[in-house]
Amino acid sequence: MPSTILVVDDDPHIRQLLVFAFGKAGLDTIEAADGEEALAQVERHAPNLVVLDINMPRMDGLEVCRRLRAASQVPIFFLSSRDDEIDRVLGIELGGDDYVVKPFSPREVVARSMAILRRTASRPPESEAIAVLRHGRVTLDPESWTVRWGEQEVALTVTEFTILRTLLAMPSRIFSRDNIIDRFRGPGFALTDRTVDSHVRNLRRKFAEVGGSDVIETRAGIGYRLGACSGAPAA
Repeated sequence: MPSTILVVDDDPHIRQLLVFAFGKAGLDTIEAADGEEALAQVERHAPNLVVLDINMPRMDGLEVCRRLRAASQVPIFFLSSRDDEIDRVLGIELGGDDYVVKPFSPREVVARSMAILRRTASRPPESEAIAVLRHGRVTLDPESWTVRWGEQEVALTVTEFTILRTLLAMPSRIFSRDNIIDRFRGPGFALTDRTVDSHVRNLRRKFAEVGGSDVIETRAGIGYRLGACSGAPAA
């Protein structure tokens, strides 16, 4: 299925570069020059991915992300004009799926956007059924991209969903941060350990809000593994 990318940046030159690069990759694009226009475009066109500048006047990208996450799980790819880890991690914790720092390579943005779209849109062959994953009170359905704690659905971003799916698939294994990055991004993907930690904090917070305080365990000096998922305090 064709995908539509919303490119949001107050710099028309950057928008032009990205629209051209996505077009060469066979992807349709729409544009927005500020945060308010971005929200309107999402409501009007329901894009498959939002490429979103953080530093914009009037309404910055972090506020746009907050508002989108209140009603949508559309993947968000942040563009940052500063190599500031605090801003980047904050963007991830608000629900972003990836980021790149300006100046960037348009080809890299396209490649990383395509990786997000593949994770979102991939479906198994009709002859191959993917089993629903269950552990304790957690249920993850790869077909419908839904996660539940008991009977209550837990809304996750694409990246959070993929991390949880990785842990659920091998519940007894301890995954290092590098293992997690390699599992759902591919080797060599530009994702930091701290960003993985941010996604894990998001997962813990979202499950804790519905009573799931033991979904992910930390193994000091090693990484993460799936917890008991019973509602007891986590390790």
